[in-house]
Amino acid sequence: MGASTKLFWVLSGFFLLAALVYLVWNTVFFAGNAQVAFPAPASPVEWVGTIGLLLTSLLAALIAFYLGRSHRAQHGELPEDRVNATVDDGDAEQGFFSPWSWWPIVLAACAALLFLGLAIGMWLMVIGATLGVIALVGWTYEYYRRYFGH
Repeated sequence: MGASTKLFWVLSGFFLLAALVYLVWNTVFFAGNAQVAFPAPASPVEWVGTIGLLLTSLLAALIAFYLGRSHRAQHGELPEDRVNATVDDGDAEQGFFSPWSWWPIVLAACAALLFLGLAIGMWLMVIGATLGVIALVGWTYEYYRRYFGH
């Protein structure tokens, strides 16, 4: 995580520098070509690109800050940061997945009905939401019924 933190700080600095260059470049170009522009813009600054680059820099700084804080809170070095780490050092439990379960497919179909209902009509969203609640309850209680109950 230390390498990721450094990478995002570098990206934040790069986008900040790019925003400043973009701002200066647009201002100089506007000053040199003011008579060509018709109708003349109200400001020599191109705000959409400048603010977009500044927000990209801010987002990279936010991610770098978060990664730095979480790395400091772990009180240790991750396998990704060690040179002598192997692949097996980083494998942790990822969760429990049941390969025979049909409920995720049903839930995905209900989500598709929900979004299709945005384009077609609210009645389809009601059907998708109702079936989605049934699918979510079925997936949640899958291991409390029948063969897999415990």
